[in-house]
Amino acid sequence: MAKVFCVANQKGGVGKTTTTVNLAAGLAKVGQRVLMIDLDPQGNATMGSGVDKRTLELTVYDVLLESATISEARVKSEKCGYDVLGSSRELSGAEVELVAMERREKRLHAAVEAVAADYDFVLIDCPPSLSMLTLNGLCAANGVIVPMQCEYFALEGLTDLVNTIKQVHANLNKDLQIIGLLRVMFDPRITLQQQVSDQLKAHFADKVFNSVIPRNVRLAEAPSYGLPGVVFDPSAKGSVAYIEFAEEMVLRIKTM
Repeated sequence: MAKVFCVANQKGGVGKTTTTVNLAAGLAKVGQRVLMIDLDPQGNATMGSGVDKRTLELTVYDVLLESATISEARVKSEKCGYDVLGSSRELSGAEVELVAMERREKRLHAAVEAVAADYDFVLIDCPPSLSMLTLNGLCAANGVIVPMQCEYFALEGLTDLVNTIKQVHANLNKDLQIIGLLRVMFDPRITLQQQVSDQLKAHFADKVFNSVIPRNVRLAEAPSYGLPGVVFDPSAKGSVAYIEFAEEMVLRIKTM
């Protein structure tokens, strides 16, 4: 059965989508069966996986409204080696439509359960706000992967996210836990980043992943080619770091 993970952080611009697509590609490279679900109406994870969101007949929007199943809506990203449940602009309308519906926060959970046997990992790219979409992701997941920059404001945002996860755990999803914090865009030459990294380790201990993703130009360039960095330039420092992170995730799952 698949392990289902949300990649979430209420702060924008911290590399959630970059982490989702590169982890998906890294896991595929180390032999795992992966489904990537794009829950962000911007559809960046869809486009960054080599899938054109404008050509999709069915998306996660149809799955949430229960007019299609994941089996019907998913597409294979041939270049990246994993399946994609894509997103489009329509998804922003789902927020309003879901409000009046029954089981509104559990719809993704039910859809993912139906295909869980097909995969080893399901990764969900969440929008940066705490919305009905993010709530669906958190209710469907076994755990949360939190990408974060080692900066002061990131620590403040992390406190909010931890409180949100506690509330969802208490009220909606007893399985939900923080799997780990991933330090991204890391530059060891900056003293403050090193200090925040040390604070994270002191406070969260083994919840901080050993893998660290460095600041890397090739990772930043990759989305403009519609690919994860791991596929676009496998030898780049950032890509190598994401493959190491994928291997660490596989090991962590075995001990969960």
